[in-house]
Amino acid sequence: MTLESAPPLQNAKPATKKNKDAYVASRVLIAVLLAALLSTFFVIVNAGERGVLMQFGRVQEPVLGEGIHLIVPGVNTVKKLSVRVQNQEISAEASSKDLQDVYTDVALNWHIIPDEVDKIFQQIGDEATVVTTIINPAVEEVLKAVVAMYTAEEVITKRGEVKAAVDQALTTRLGTYHIAVDDISLVHVHFSKRFSNAVEAKQVAEQEAKRAEFVALKAAREAKAKVNLAKGEAEAQNLLREGLTPELLQKQAIEKWNGNLPLIMGDDGSSKLLDLKQLVKLGKQRLNPD
Repeated sequence: MTLESAPPLQNAKPATKKNKDAYVASRVLIAVLLAALLSTFFVIVNAGERGVLMQFGRVQEPVLGEGIHLIVPGVNTVKKLSVRVQNQEISAEASSKDLQDVYTDVALNWHIIPDEVDKIFQQIGDEATVVTTIINPAVEEVLKAVVAMYTAEEVITKRGEVKAAVDQALTTRLGTYHIAVDDISLVHVHFSKRFSNAVEAKQVAEQEAKRAEFVALKAAREAKAKVNLAKGEAEAQNLLREGLTPELLQKQAIEKWNGNLPLIMGDDGSSKLLDLKQLVKLGKQRLNPD
């Protein structure tokens, strides 16, 4: 009888090990379930986010800031929204004051006002809904209104003024929807091909006109310079004639005389001394033939 009952005693040790493993596994499972249950009583709002607290789907106050918050499972739920600066690129078409088509690529930096996250979620929805429902239509509408106040040429020459007008109008419009505008950039502004060709032709014509004006002005200045030069030479000759008096010619002749009077041969072969008064008179006649 003793030998027959020995085998069950040999299997007792493996059975005890299995029971121990099952006990440890059950303890771990209970700990995991307990941790999961406890986690439902807390919610963590990460950096750059705000939490919208709801009770049975109804928005509650206040807005949950960054950190850990206690809630009631099954009663409260939390929707997290980002309040960081976000970028949205939009292409819009508008008509200028002179009825030209203006195509504009806009880069908008915006963020949800942190203290009004609950209102924007209650009235509009999450970030994706805000972009499609509020931001895109607002940018297009504001661009059309602002561009219509300028001609196509002014949209380029007064680009800073146009940007400031769009920025101000968009800030006012989006502010009513609890959205703050951080910055707006008119990345690219272009027109129809026909208008672009017309602008290019106008610029070429203006450059050619300015060049022709410069050439004409240069020729006029050169002609005026020649006239002034001729007038100066004539006045100099007049002054020279007026200054050559008989006394002056006689004085110059005396200063250059070496003491010997030149001889002049007459028609009959005879010689006589040069008369200085006659020389002065002859010089005056040559200078003043009239």
